[in-house]
Amino acid sequence: MENKYDIIIIGTGTAGRTFAGKVAHSGLKIAIVDSREYGGTCPIRGCDPKEVLTNITKVIDSSNRLMGKGVRIDAPLKLDWTSLIKFKKTFTEGYSSKTEKHLVGMGIDTYHGRAHFENQNTVVVGMDKLKGEHIFLATGAKPRTLNIPGEEYIITSEKLMETKKLPEKIIFIGGGYISMEFAHIARRTGAEVTILQRSEKVLRAFDSDMVDLLMKASKAAGIKILTNKPVISVEKDNNGLILKVQSQSETEPEIQIFRADMVVQGAGRVADIEDLRLENARIKTEKGAIVVDKHMRTSNSRIYAGGDCALEGMQLTPVAALQGEVAAINVLEGDSAEADYTGIPSAVFTIPVLASVGISVAKDDDKYKVIFQDRSNWYTTRKKGMEFAASKVIIDEANDRIMGAHILGPNAEEAINIFASVMRLGLKASDIKKLIFTYPTTCSDIPYML
Repeated sequence: MENKYDIIIIGTGTAGRTFAGKVAHSGLKIAIVDSREYGGTCPIRGCDPKEVLTNITKVIDSSNRLMGKGVRIDAPLKLDWTSLIKFKKTFTEGYSSKTEKHLVGMGIDTYHGRAHFENQNTVVVGMDKLKGEHIFLATGAKPRTLNIPGEEYIITSEKLMETKKLPEKIIFIGGGYISMEFAHIARRTGAEVTILQRSEKVLRAFDSDMVDLLMKASKAAGIKILTNKPVISVEKDNNGLILKVQSQSETEPEIQIFRADMVVQGAGRVADIEDLRLENARIKTEKGAIVVDKHMRTSNSRIYAGGDCALEGMQLTPVAALQGEVAAINVLEGDSAEADYTGIPSAVFTIPVLASVGISVAKDDDKYKVIFQDRSNWYTTRKKGMEFAASKVIIDEANDRIMGAHILGPNAEEAINIFASVMRLGLKASDIKKLIFTYPTTCSDIPYML
């Protein structure tokens, strides 16, 4: 069956839902398609449920840090994984049906199935053919394929959050934010946790000086982080999983053996576009993602893309929302809006949290004024029982503009928003001195970070 639409949306994650909300009341005929549960990664199998786990983990960790300092417990607390997963499900169960019901309520036709392009304006979904005047691609991302023997024994973070009971030994492959965050969670269950990173650095998207401090905090928590350890295979025997790792010695490569009860893929995500048959729609890709311009338009002038499947912008929920909104405005109003990525913050929800916005440079950089503060003995750190905390602010003295800010420590994910707002609004570093914050809070520390 062929149906004609003014707009077809492929994907119901943050970008797709934002786009849908902006165009729904335009009077145009709209269809939306998804091959999985309606709602996308973030609210169902990504950042939202993960943050439920992270929040409880921080409560456990905080209580243990403050033992004998006002907290009276007989032994260190451990995270109860089974009840935590049950609690997590209260946030995810029913979300998909509510999302689809909301879309239908806005007058949007919903389809289920994996879509692919038949030609430049026609999408095939199962037995249906949808012809669209405009199409918005928001198919998101998926875990990267490692292409190693035994990959079938490796689970994703999505599967991890569905596991009813965690085993004693867990290895995470890759040193990105997924591995780091879930390693901190798993460690608080009492599990033995190891991260194997194939290259020299973990969290390469974050400031290296701050990451070095986070590494120290992670190791102090009992997390083993081993770099230059590319996993080349995974095997299974009666005692669990065997990982073979190729390590570079001074003379020649050597193979090391690691054992685990569970192996989790944390080696990054890639755009979920490989079977869309984009070539049929003359849509250009680079580096495994869809090429878009500043209007979020693809090489096909009637097709737009946004979110994690697009080459532009960081893979963050706020970026997906921004791109979905920009694309919707441009479909309705003829390319009048541009995506502005100034001052978009990000965070890795470890313990402590590391939050960043803008550029990163070394502490001794001479191009900018770099203000590094060891905040381990500051009041807001000590009252939390934290051992590791710091900040780095990068200022262009020629125009008094903040070029970057990085915070490690309690409430860093909230405090970074002040720096992000200053950057996005084009304010000066000195303008922060004019702000009045509630005291004593991490935000009230911000003037002293400058």
